Amino acid sequence: MVFLAPMSTFYRIYKKRSTEGFQAVPYIVALFSAMLWLYYAFIKTNVLLLIIINSIGCVIEAIYIAVFLAYAHKKARVHAAKIIILLDGGIFSAIVLSTILLSKGDTRVKVVGWICVGFAVCVFAAPLSIMKLVIATKSVEFMPFNLSFFLTISAVAWFFYGLLIKDLYVMLPNVLGFLFGLAQMILYVIYKKPGGNKKVDEKAVKKNIAVKPAAIDDEQKIMTEEWTNQVKDKMENDNMMPV
Repeated sequence: MVFLAPMSTFYRIYKKRSTEGFQAVPYIVALFSAMLWLYYAFIKTNVLLLIIINSIGCVIEAIYIAVFLAYAHKKARVHAAKIIILLDGGIFSAIVLSTILLSKGDTRVKVVGWICVGFAVCVFAAPLSIMKLVIATKSVEFMPFNLSFFLTISAVAWFFYGLLIKDLYVMLPNVLGFLFGLAQMILYVIYKKPGGNKKVDEKAVKKNIAVKPAAIDDEQKIMTEEWTNQVKDKMENDNMMPV
């Protein structure tokens, strides 16, 4: 559900043919995290659920990123591409190669496990830039509630799954994930403007746009009439003067 939560955001991007104020970083980091958990699941064995969920996650996040790159302006596209190459390409490859060459057995599982914990925290922390934007603009337009809600629910579910299989590496990051998700939802409640107010504001703007030119025209007419009357009075006075 977490992977599917941003669908409405990307449908909006597709419909408007623009990424507007949305950022690719949370989805690039989410893809990287899913790839890491997939690698962890393969070397640990007997965690089929991790393999299934994160395989699906990799596919969905890759689609999101492709849509973002298709509709982002050049600067945002280049910036996102650089992060993808560095994070999902370079760093992931370096982690896989180094852990294969420099560690074995349980040691490799522990090393990769702690790396997964670190980057899982990054996934939950990635929306911090959006939270900063929300506070600065006092608007939640670019922080979808669905994503924050499902991140929180997912963190709780994965925590109990980790508790059930006694996997510390699955449990730990989801404690922080719950806290970040909760913080995002609190921000949403604080800065969410009622729909009615938005509509009233839009009507007021449209009304002002319609009325302003009319008011200017009326003022110009009055000024023109006054000037004409002044000229007429002056001419009449000149004609009445003795020669």
